[in-house]
Amino acid sequence: MGQAKQPHPPWFEGIPPVRERCVLGPLLDHWANTTPDRTFAIFQDGVKWTWAQAQREVRASSQALQALGVKKGDTVLAWLPNTRPMFLAWFACNYLGAVFVPINTSYRGNLLAHVVANSGARLMLCHAGLFDRLFDIDLAQVEAIAVIGLPASSQPPSEGPSGRRLLPESALAGNADALGPIPDVEAWDTHGIIYTSGTTGPSKGVLTSYLQVCTTGVACYGYIGPDDRMLINLPMFHVGGTTSIYAVLARGASFVLVDGFDSRNFWNQIKGQGCTTTAGLIGVMAEFLAKAEPAPGDQDNPLSTITLAPVTPQTVQLAERYAFHYVTGFNMTEVSVPLVAELDTRVFGSCGRPRDGVQARLVDANDIEVPDGETGELVLRTDVPWAITTGYNGMPEATARAWRNGWFHTGDVFRKDAAGNYFFVDRAKDAIRRRGENISSLEVEREVMAHAAVLEAAAIPVPNAAGEDEVMVIVAPKPQAAIDPEDLVKFLIPRMAHFMVPRYVRVLPSLPKTPTNKVQKLDLRKEGVTADTWDREAAGIVLKRQKLT
Repeated sequence: MGQAKQPHPPWFEGIPPVRERCVLGPLLDHWANTTPDRTFAIFQDGVKWTWAQAQREVRASSQALQALGVKKGDTVLAWLPNTRPMFLAWFACNYLGAVFVPINTSYRGNLLAHVVANSGARLMLCHAGLFDRLFDIDLAQVEAIAVIGLPASSQPPSEGPSGRRLLPESALAGNADALGPIPDVEAWDTHGIIYTSGTTGPSKGVLTSYLQVCTTGVACYGYIGPDDRMLINLPMFHVGGTTSIYAVLARGASFVLVDGFDSRNFWNQIKGQGCTTTAGLIGVMAEFLAKAEPAPGDQDNPLSTITLAPVTPQTVQLAERYAFHYVTGFNMTEVSVPLVAELDTRVFGSCGRPRDGVQARLVDANDIEVPDGETGELVLRTDVPWAITTGYNGMPEATARAWRNGWFHTGDVFRKDAAGNYFFVDRAKDAIRRRGENISSLEVEREVMAHAAVLEAAAIPVPNAAGEDEVMVIVAPKPQAAIDPEDLVKFLIPRMAHFMVPRYVRVLPSLPKTPTNKVQKLDLRKEGVTADTWDREAAGIVLKRQKLT
């Protein structure tokens, strides 16, 4: 393999709670005034904006929102894909000091109604392709709906659901020169409400300040500078999509926005637009790239340094093959990348150590710190206020549970080694307890994934008559492969403790996922043991603890 490209310098610096350093409006104005002709944004439809053009477009959209009565502190729902309208909805809201509330474009029914009601928004910006879903739900406080993205040949809808006022897309095309006074927006003000992906339960609206979203972006992607360009394929209704753009904003770089990860076009997008980095390679994204057939020109690409997770021997091979450097860490919507690892770490499976400005502990169920080597829930505090969420919108009990005893409780189980490296073990709610043993679903999945025919795997608990859990795995095969459940179990028996070997195996063509490519375990748990599930014990394979003499 050839020599990797020159890495960026160390990337994290603390962001002070000063509006000029972290608030969207002042940052946009700074770059538009100092580097007006540099490229800032490139969209999937080919439109390209300089910083000055972006500023003018944002100010025009802000004026349109002002005309609709939007003011500082108001929540505005944006139910749109990764497009220019979504970008403008976000930036225009924040330019006015309004609160940006993006909605997962996969939501419908009760979950959609929950988000709409929880947001308290009176204005909703809705993509035309999603509009019909609104007729099936209670729109709560929503008074007006702007329908965006209607094909030119189509007629706009004649009436809104439940008599809501409909606005044409042109209602958002304002006049930058007519923009009224802009209120001061501070670092501690709420930039947005980002709803959790719902892998373990109903979505909670995470209140995020400007300081938090900026700190997250810089802690994750702060290695970029003005000459860098980031490919952003993570959805903007997710913390990954917003914080990656915010990193570009904070560093004066540029970005290419596309609607979703496309393994077939990934390298064309990277090379065609000269992208030196990309919004994090998460889970299966890296696997898709690794599975591509090696080619002589693999190292001929502009990638320099990227953020990815997890770090495995495959990560090193991927970095050497494509000649890039990598960083990794740990984050969730509520925090701001509290754990970061050294550049090109070889501590496999590690999320790194607490970054500057973060206090971290691993604790038991009573918040008592556990010794090194033992598992415990990760709890956090930051030296600077407002760098972690203040709580969940309209959910005071959930906020109190998360912030008990003065520490933010992540709900994630880790262990720490003697060198201070933190290793993710499992979501606390994903832990499986069988016959007195706590089982990590991640550990089960790792062994299942080692089988030659398995492409994807999810381990979940299913209740038994004794009130404990049985282990169930749901698997999807690799292309042109087939999975025989009995063969899989016999493969696992010598690889794991007897109590970890799954009792139930279900084979699906693919596993259900959130828009950020996380396996949607909530749906799998609800389905439980189905008619097409294979039962190890029914097949006569009963495992017991080995008796030692």
